[in-house]
Amino acid sequence: MHPLPPFYDDLAAFRAEAWRRLAEGAETGRSPFHLPALATVDARGQPRLRTVVLRAADGETGTLRFHCDARSDKAREIEAGTPAALHVYDAGAKLQVRIEGHARLHRDDALAEAAWTGSRAMSRVCYGIDPPPGTPLADGGAYAMPDEDPDSRIGRENFGAVVVRAMRLDLLYLDRRGHRRAVFLREGEGWQGAWVAP
Repeated sequence: MHPLPPFYDDLAAFRAEAWRRLAEGAETGRSPFHLPALATVDARGQPRLRTVVLRAADGETGTLRFHCDARSDKAREIEAGTPAALHVYDAGAKLQVRIEGHARLHRDDALAEAAWTGSRAMSRVCYGIDPPPGTPLADGGAYAMPDEDPDSRIGRENFGAVVVRAMRLDLLYLDRRGHRRAVFLREGEGWQGAWVAP
């Protein structure tokens, strides 16, 4: 039987492990933490769920960043102040992380420009697709996509960097010897955590 992880009975280590894996996911495309699901609420009060690509995670500030097309429903929901939640599950590690917080869309500021500049050309072309995301099409390929040019600014006006400031973390580790679940709430710039029943 494999040994229990160091965070099994250590609240601070559990939170640190979640942020470590999130940061790793932002850097490593093959990590299960690279593609969390994002939940928002639309104008009718209906839940919306989609996968995003995690681009940054900072445990010190309790923030995560992903990118989106500013013409999308996701961007409109974030700009409207909808609550935001992220979910990721790593089956190999038997670890689930749920994050609730406040999302902010950055478009014309230094953060957005740095995110644009730091993106690969193959990612940037997605923001130059015409017509905008969600537009009905006559057939699946009835849209135009710009060429992949590393120096092109095509699509920059549609690019948004979203920063989620985590306010609540819900962490679950599964093990047949006994699961461990903890909830952390942000208090100012710190966190208060407690074990809860899994």
